[in-house]
Amino acid sequence: MEENKPIYQPEDEQNEMPSSSGKENLPNNEQELNTTSTGETIVPGETIAATEQPATINYQSEKKDMEVHHHAHTPRKKWTHYFWEFFMLFLAVTLGFLVENKREHYIEHQRAKVYAKSMIKNLETDTIELKQIINRGKFASDYLDSFIVLLSKQELQNIPTGKLYWYGIWGGYLRGFEPNDATYQQMKNSGSLRYFNSPELEQLIGEYDQVLRAMKALNEVERPLYLEVRKARARLFDFRYNNDANKIIQSAVYNEYNPNAIDSFININPPLLNTDKILFNEYAELCRSRNLRTQLKNAGNALDLATAIIDLLKKEYHLK
Repeated sequence: MEENKPIYQPEDEQNEMPSSSGKENLPNNEQELNTTSTGETIVPGETIAATEQPATINYQSEKKDMEVHHHAHTPRKKWTHYFWEFFMLFLAVTLGFLVENKREHYIEHQRAKVYAKSMIKNLETDTIELKQIINRGKFASDYLDSFIVLLSKQELQNIPTGKLYWYGIWGGYLRGFEPNDATYQQMKNSGSLRYFNSPELEQLIGEYDQVLRAMKALNEVERPLYLEVRKARARLFDFRYNNDANKIIQSAVYNEYNPNAIDSFININPPLLNTDKILFNEYAELCRSRNLRTQLKNAGNALDLATAIIDLLKKEYHLK
């Protein structure tokens, strides 16, 4: 049957089939090219690529690297933008300055308040002392005037010795005043008086300091004269009775003297050490040279100024 017949291929098709080695069908010259002297086989593609393709330089990338890079230009801002930047900066600086100024003002006010409290205490001590000086100075001035009147209008032998003792003892009166100005001196030396920014307060403090300096200067002038008066008095009056009169003066309550004690002393008519009219005349001249009225006036001015400063400090810094 036809199905069992073998299939034959033509000889031409058999001869066209390549051999399994792949070298037999190559031309002779191509085989020689692919074989080296050592017998190694060179791949054709690699040989062509290595021998025929020249090395190329990437001029395009180098050109890009050599190009100058220009910065991108931003669009110009409007003048209103700069104005608002300046305004905000100015506002920030101004507010900072105002806050700092307010802070410094608060600190200075607190310091001034502390100084005010301390100065009030000093001045209150001064006012107590000044009141005593004024009260006792008034008695001294009045009694000394009476002594001079007695000697000028009556004969010495007709004047009760008790009156001569009592009125004559005031010739040796000297009451110096040492102000309690520690706070003021501290503020003055440290420049802290500027904390008191009230012109009225500054003026009062300046006037008070001027009066105190006048009182101190007058006291320096009076001291030598005071010693001369004491020496002259010791030649006329017995120290024992002067001491009794002085006890009455020292026992005064709030500078108010006991009239009964004064009358009792005057009426005993203690004896004098010397009745020489010339010595009494010298003593009267020394007593008249005393500046008790000026001292009294200065003390009164100082008291008024101290009181005014206290009131103003309490008002300015809301102190009691």
